[in-house]
Amino acid sequence: MDDIFSHSSPQAKPATIGFVSLGCPKALVDSERIITRLRAEGYALSAQYENADLVIVNTCGFLDSARDESLEAIGEAIAANGKVIVTGCLGAEPEVIEAAHPAVLAITGPHQYEQVMEAVHRHLPAPHHPHFDLLPESGLRLTPRHYAYLKISEGCNNRCSFCIIPKLRGGLVSRPIHHVLSEAEKLVKAGVKELLVISQDTSAYGLDVKYAPQTWRGENYQTRFLDLAEGLGSLGVWVRLHYVYPYPHVDQVLPLMAEGKITPYLDIPFQHASKSVLKAMKRPGGQDKLLNRIAGWRRTVPDLTLRSTFIVGFPGETEEDFETLLEFIKEARIDRAGCFKYENVKSADSAALPGHVPEEIKEERWHRFMQAQAEISAARAACQIGKTLPVIIDEVDQETGEATARSQADAPEIDGQVYLTEAHQTQPGDILSVKISQADAYDLYAVPV
Repeated sequence: MDDIFSHSSPQAKPATIGFVSLGCPKALVDSERIITRLRAEGYALSAQYENADLVIVNTCGFLDSARDESLEAIGEAIAANGKVIVTGCLGAEPEVIEAAHPAVLAITGPHQYEQVMEAVHRHLPAPHHPHFDLLPESGLRLTPRHYAYLKISEGCNNRCSFCIIPKLRGGLVSRPIHHVLSEAEKLVKAGVKELLVISQDTSAYGLDVKYAPQTWRGENYQTRFLDLAEGLGSLGVWVRLHYVYPYPHVDQVLPLMAEGKITPYLDIPFQHASKSVLKAMKRPGGQDKLLNRIAGWRRTVPDLTLRSTFIVGFPGETEEDFETLLEFIKEARIDRAGCFKYENVKSADSAALPGHVPEEIKEERWHRFMQAQAEISAARAACQIGKTLPVIIDEVDQETGEATARSQADAPEIDGQVYLTEAHQTQPGDILSVKISQADAYDLYAVPV
C-alpha cells in the first residue's frame, strides 16, 4: 500500500486523491479496481486527507453499525478535506448519505466504477501520463504482493431475512470464467502465491448465465464452481474458497483438495443450526444431513479446515435453539468461527419478526459460544504440535529472525497465525515447511525445517 500511495509524478504534482476503503474483501476488490483506473489516468493517491485534492470513500452498508461507521468516515473526510465522493454499498441509499452529509460531491452505488470515474473527471480533471504512469498488468492492489482477492461475481440471489446485500448489490451476476481465470493467471505471474476466491455466494457461480462455456488456455471451461476450482487449481498456488454455501455440488471439489490442487479450507457461512431459526433466517435447513456430509468431507480430506460464521440472538431464538447450535459446532468440529450478536438492520426483513432477544441474553450467548469455540480451536491446535506443515510468510524481522506466517488453515486477517523463529532467510510470500513446537487456542509456534 505504501508504494501505491507514495507515487508522485517526476514532472509536476499530479491531481491527488485520498481513498478510504471500508467493509469486506469484496469492497476491497472494488477499491482496487477504482484505484487501478485512477492511477492509469495519471492521478496520484494520498493516505492523508490534507494532501489530497479530493477524497473517495468506499462505504459499507451491511449492518447499521457499518452504516454508522461509513457516515462517520464521510464526515471526517468532509471536515478534513471538503471535497468528497461516496461509493459502495451505502451509496445504494443516497438519501441516507445526503441527509447526513449534504456537502458530498457525488454518490454512486457498489461496483459502479464508471460512475465513480465520471464523478472524479467532473470535479478533478487530470491528464493521462502514459510515459511515467505505467501500471503492472495485474493492476494495483491494497493487499500484500503475495496474496490477492479474486472476486468471481457480484450480487446474490438468496433472500436471507437478516441480509440487505441483494437490495444493495442486486442479484447474482457471474463474471465469465475465462475472464476470472485470466485475471488469476496474471496475478500469479505478478508474484501472487495465494488466491482468495470471494463473492456473495461462491457455490452459485454461473447459475445466472446457465453455466455458459468459455475457452481458456485452449480448453473449454463451463462457468461453474467445479470448473473454476479446476482452472485455479492448475496455477500451482494456494487457492482458498470463501463464502461457499453447502450445496450438494460442493462435494465435487473435495477430491481437488485431496490432490493438493485446492487449499483444504472451506469458508461456509452456516449462520445457525436450529431448524426453526434457519427457517426464520430463510436459510436451508437439514443440519443432520449436513453433519453426515461434513464427516464425508473429512474422510476425503483429513486435514480439511472448516471456517464459518454464526449469529446468536436472532429473533425467536430460544435457549434450546442456542444449545442446538453449540452441539452442532462441537459435532462438526468447526475449526474457525466468527460469531455475531444479531443486529436489527431496519431495512432487513428480520426486523419485523416477533420475539426479539434482549441484548443481555445476546451478550451471554455470545460469550458461551466463543468459549465453546475456543475449546474446539485449542484442541485442534494442540493436535498440530510435532507436525510438519507448509506455511506462507507474511512478515519477517530480519534482525531477530522472527516471522509471522499462516498455515493452510488460516486465511489472512480473520484466522490464526504461525509465529516462527530462526527465519532469517525467508521473505514475505515464501512457502516453506515448518515444525510446530507449541500452540495456544488460535495460534501456532514453529521453526523452519
